[in-house]
Amino acid sequence: MDPPSKKSPGAPRGRSPQPHRPPPRPPSSEAVEEAVRRALAEDLGQGDLTSAACVPQGLRARAVLLARAEGRVAGLVVYARVFEVCDPACEVELLVPEGATVGAGERLATVVGDARALLAAERSALNFVQHLSGIATSSARAVALCRPHAEVFDTRKTTPGLRALEKYAVRCGGARNHRFGLFDEIMIKDNHVDLAGRPLEELCVQARRSAEGVRVTVEARDEAEALAAARGGADVVMLDNMDPAAMAELCPRVRAAASALDRERAVEIEASGGVDETTIAAVAASGVDRISIGALTHSAPALDLAVELEAVE
Repeated sequence: MDPPSKKSPGAPRGRSPQPHRPPPRPPSSEAVEEAVRRALAEDLGQGDLTSAACVPQGLRARAVLLARAEGRVAGLVVYARVFEVCDPACEVELLVPEGATVGAGERLATVVGDARALLAAERSALNFVQHLSGIATSSARAVALCRPHAEVFDTRKTTPGLRALEKYAVRCGGARNHRFGLFDEIMIKDNHVDLAGRPLEELCVQARRSAEGVRVTVEARDEAEALAAARGGADVVMLDNMDPAAMAELCPRVRAAASALDRERAVEIEASGGVDETTIAAVAASGVDRISIGALTHSAPALDLAVELEAVE
């Protein structure tokens, strides 16, 4: 991936070192570039009329990205790229790594360049990093509430055109990605079952045969469907909108049904639907292996960040 800045990200200033964690896998440079170009075309259009009228041509400035609230940072790679597109000669310094936990008042990045270009980039850059950091913060909170029982996964409930970036933000928060799209995993849901008009166990077997080597997840609305999915060889049995007590009773039965089919095979059990911060700990302790939460991407509030600009010599 192309480097997002002219300087390597530095350590946070004035803060104690954070626990080591592997850096999240970055989004592709193509995904970043496409999102940035589209955002600037939408916001900048034919040019920034206000800056052209008010800001002297050739003036240089510094933009400082500040955190106004505690949270988990994601999207600095996109933030930097917005400024670089507007001013290829700008100097970007990232002061914290992606996935870092930051506190209110902390400086996250600086950009020095043409003042008009910085103003043209400011809003689009800030929109990206606030939105993605909000997703990372929500993901980190969910992961903390689930420890040590279950892993947290996202869903396909993402903003159209931003899935790669939003799933990256989920990784920055320490959660994991579910399938990226319809093409990389089979997931048999209620609509498939209702439209197919065939027994669920039979659909599972057919799915496994039709795409050998591809994981098969099955959404189960009740105990009967969960057991049918396990008997049909599903890799993941998703318990949809069930309360923690019901899942605690059902998990051993699902594992037993899967074991009866193949003693060497371990099925994963996933909870989905209706999970929020008030219920997630109980769901995680019910015996499931993983929890998928659509709200990580479709409802995460933006992290409160700000950009301050000042003229420089």
